[in-house]
Amino acid sequence: MSIKALYQGKTGEIVEKKSRFIANLKEIESEEEALAFIGEMKKQYWDARHNCYAFVAGENHNLQRCSDDGEPAGTAGRPMLDVLLKEDIHNVVVVVTRYFGGTLLGTGGLVRAYQKAVQEGLRNSIVIEKMQGRSLKIDSDYTGIGKIQYILAQNQMTVMDTSYTDKVVTEVMAPVEKLESLKQDITEGTNGTAGFQVGDLVEFALIEGKVKIF
Repeated sequence: MSIKALYQGKTGEIVEKKSRFIANLKEIESEEEALAFIGEMKKQYWDARHNCYAFVAGENHNLQRCSDDGEPAGTAGRPMLDVLLKEDIHNVVVVVTRYFGGTLLGTGGLVRAYQKAVQEGLRNSIVIEKMQGRSLKIDSDYTGIGKIQYILAQNQMTVMDTSYTDKVVTEVMAPVEKLESLKQDITEGTNGTAGFQVGDLVEFALIEGKVKIF
């Protein structure tokens, strides 16, 4: 099982009819963290007319909150929340600050602007896929390493480390659902000569081609 999550929250800004919409995103683990970030944004943008927000937390988005912060009901917070849910991003808060430009946008215009601001913020942020997995150390003789590397490539496994001594030890991070089939493929491919050492269950993601453990 994997979930989409924010690794690095950034800022996105759009302008609609001279109104500025500034989206700020942050990864959170609880409602308290979300409310603290919302408070920070309200202090930072104290002179803005609206600081609308939405956040989701929990494995199945159990916790959902949003606020229009003075905008017409249903034109800001809920549309922002809908973007987070549609993108299926977990444990994230977004605050969209609006500086009024003098022209009314209407309810439809507001909905589109707030959603567009959230989407722009997400585009600028780093979104990752978090998975559960275990490190797998594979030891083999030098004649088997070519076959092992081929099997790892076929299974799209990222190699974390390789050491060469009297034998070759290759370490990968395997998603839990692929672990047993990977071991079986390697066992068959090396005629049972490869050895395995399995690590503890962890949460990890691939970021810029490298394994990041959380």
